[in-house]
Amino acid sequence: MLAHNIVTSPSVDPKRYMLFLHGILGTRANWRGIARRFVDARPEWGAVLVDLREHGDSVGLPAPHTLLAAAADVTELERSLGTPIGGALGHSFGGKVVLEWLRTREGQPTEVWTIDSSPSPSEADRDTTATAGVIRILEALPREWPSSDAFVAALVEAGQPQPTAQWLAMNLRRTDDGDRTFGPDLAVIRDLVEDYARTDSWDVVEALPSGCTLDMVIGGRSEVFSLPDRARAEQLAERNSRVSVHVIERAGHWVHVDAADALVALLTSPRSPQR
Repeated sequence: MLAHNIVTSPSVDPKRYMLFLHGILGTRANWRGIARRFVDARPEWGAVLVDLREHGDSVGLPAPHTLLAAAADVTELERSLGTPIGGALGHSFGGKVVLEWLRTREGQPTEVWTIDSSPSPSEADRDTTATAGVIRILEALPREWPSSDAFVAALVEAGQPQPTAQWLAMNLRRTDDGDRTFGPDLAVIRDLVEDYARTDSWDVVEALPSGCTLDMVIGGRSEVFSLPDRARAEQLAERNSRVSVHVIERAGHWVHVDAADALVALLTSPRSPQR
């Protein structure tokens, strides 16, 4: 089962829960601050912070390592929790996992948010993206380190910004002899990234399951959504009141870091009855 934490507003028994899914090389801790603000503003909701397969503490799950397998993991987690899941939020890779999971939600009231996650196939397996660059650097570095500071320093020396290096250091695990080891298996990460790149999820967006709503949040400074993709999403939202598109102009791909207040305002805004 996927590793997870549950976050609720103090002294509240939520009626339903929102799953929070991170992107590639992230962990469930990435969304803790946003989830806390979400449940405080909408106390009828709880939050489930999830480590996707081969991330955080969800390591060693069996192959195949695909987007569909990641979505099936989420479905299995939902079954095991025994609590009402009323929605899901996914950033980047996690956004496509959410869309694939959404295929199982026909007729179930479900509030879905994708955060800077285009449904289109991409070029992520062509060694041209930031993610591919990070994976190449990690593959060239040792797996074990005497300290997290040494790991961060090596990444910075390899050209990564300090905040990115510190974020990646959240994947380090303490070994029995006191050193640190990088947790995720990078071969599995490559499999997940390449399957993510091959997958086209527009069909689920264009034929949204009944009872479901979809809010697509786009970072205005991000390159994840091409101009045709953004136009396609906006045209779809014009035709379907259950789909909304929100562009946060000052945000890059890391919307929850670049524009946390704006994102929380969207997540906690009153939901229209028809949606």
